[in-house]
Amino acid sequence: MNKPFLIATVLVLVAVSFAAGYLFSKPDSVQSRADRKVLYYVDPMNPGFRSDKPGIAPCGMPLEPVYTEGSGGHPQSPSAVPGAIRINPARQQEIGVHVAQVERKPSVHTVRLLGRVVPDEARVYRINTVGDVWAKKFAPPTTGSMVKKDELLFAYYTGQFLPLAASYIYLLDALERQKAAGQDSAAQQASTNMQIRQAADSLKNIGITEYQISEITKARKIPDLAEFRSPVDGIILARNASPGQFVPSATEIYRIGDLSRVWVLVDVFENEASIFKPGKALQVTHPGLRRRFPARVSTALPQFDPVTLTLKVRLEVENPDYALRPDMFVDVDLAVDLPAALTVPADAIIDSGVRKTVYVDRGDGNFEPRRVETGWRLGKMVEITGGLMPGEKIVVSGNFLIDSESRMRSAQGIRSEGVLDPVCRMFVDEDKAAAAGRTVKYQDKTYFFCTEKCKSDFEKDPKQYAEQGAKKPGAKSERPMMKEHSMQEKKAGESAGSAKP
Repeated sequence: MNKPFLIATVLVLVAVSFAAGYLFSKPDSVQSRADRKVLYYVDPMNPGFRSDKPGIAPCGMPLEPVYTEGSGGHPQSPSAVPGAIRINPARQQEIGVHVAQVERKPSVHTVRLLGRVVPDEARVYRINTVGDVWAKKFAPPTTGSMVKKDELLFAYYTGQFLPLAASYIYLLDALERQKAAGQDSAAQQASTNMQIRQAADSLKNIGITEYQISEITKARKIPDLAEFRSPVDGIILARNASPGQFVPSATEIYRIGDLSRVWVLVDVFENEASIFKPGKALQVTHPGLRRRFPARVSTALPQFDPVTLTLKVRLEVENPDYALRPDMFVDVDLAVDLPAALTVPADAIIDSGVRKTVYVDRGDGNFEPRRVETGWRLGKMVEITGGLMPGEKIVVSGNFLIDSESRMRSAQGIRSEGVLDPVCRMFVDEDKAAAAGRTVKYQDKTYFFCTEKCKSDFEKDPKQYAEQGAKKPGAKSERPMMKEHSMQEKKAGESAGSAKP
C-alpha cells in the first residue's frame, strides 16, 4: 500500500466521523422541528391573534409558529390536564417566567395601615351656658391655645347671678355672727351650714366654677360678672361666641380637650379586624415628626362605617407633650405572628373572580394550571388552604402571559375545574380518580381522591371529611389542617390513574 493512498483513506474516515458527530449532536429542538408541522402563527404578545402565514405581528415582533407534536399530529400539550402548556426555555426568558417552591413555614408579617388622631372622648370637656347670658369679656386664649386648669376663659352677665351670690354672702356672714355671739346652738349652726352648701350648689347650677365661689368666699364681695374657667389643662378645640354676643341657653361656648392621651382610629376590612386583639401593643409613627409612639388596642368593639364599609379599630396612645393633634394622620405598624402555613406571592395567583389559579411547574418546560383555595392575605403574601402541596414549584412571574397562551391552546378556552378531594383539598380529575378506583360512596354521594392515602384517611373518619367537602371552596371554617402527602405519592397516584383504561 503506497503512502498517498493511506493518507487519503485516513482523511475520508475523519470526515465521515465529523459528519456523523455533527448530525447526532444537533439540538433536539432542531430535529423535532423538522418532524413537526406548523399549525398557525401567533402574536407573541397577544396569543389570541392567529395567522395562517408568517409575518410581523401587530405588536411589531415576528409571528411565532405553533407546531404539532410530530408523531401525534396534535398541538403541544405535555399532559392530559386541560390547559397544560409546554414553553421552551428561550420563550420563558422572553416573557420573564420565574418559579418558586411552595413551603409550609411560620412567618412574621408587619401590617402597616393609616390612622387618624382624634381626641379621647373621656377627656373632652364642653362648656355650655345654663341660661340666657350676655358674653362681655373674653380672655386671650383662642382655638388651638393651651390653657391651664382654672384659667379664665370669658366673663358674662346673667340676671340669676347677682341674687344668688348675695344670698350666699349673707349666709356666710350669718354663720360668722352666730359663731361670734356664741349664743346659738350647734343645731342652728349646722342648719346655717346646710343653707350655705345649698346656696353654693345654686351658683354651680348656673355655671359658676368652684374657683369663683372660692374667690367670693374670701372677698365677701359680689363680682360684676360671672366667669367661665377651664376645668382642666388642655387645648381649646373650639370657641363659639364673641364679646357682646347674646348666647341662648344650652349653647356650647368652649370645647377643651386633654390631649395627654389620644385615640387613633384605623380603618380595617372585616377579615383584618381579628389581628387587632384588645390589649395588643403596637407602634404608631408620625412620618413628618419622625417619631414613634407606643400604642395599645382598645377593649372597645370596632365600629362599622357604612360609608367606607370598614371597621374602625380604636388605639389608645400616650401623648404627654401633645405632639399628636386631632385630625393628624399616622402610620400604624402591627407585627403579626403567623402560624405555619402554605404561602405564595399574591402575584402568583390569577383571580378571575370565579376561581383562583396558579401555574405549577411540572418540569421540562411543562406548566399545569391548578385551581387553589386561599385564606388570609397580608401584604404581598396569600395563604393557600387547598390545591397545592409543599415542595411543588409554581410560576410567580410571567404567569399572565402563560395563562393567555394556555387559554388560546386549550379547546375553546374551557377547562375542567375538577372536584375537591375532601382530605387534602386538592382538585382532582373525576375520570382519572374513577379509573384508578380512588372513589368512596358515602351517604349517597361519591367522593374522589388524588391518592390512595387520602382515600384511606377518608374511610377512617368519613363524617369529618364529608362535612368539610360540603363547604364551598375558599369559605372560612374551623377545618382541620390540610393533609399533606409527598410529591411521590401524588405522582404515583396520577401514574396509576393514567395506566388504567
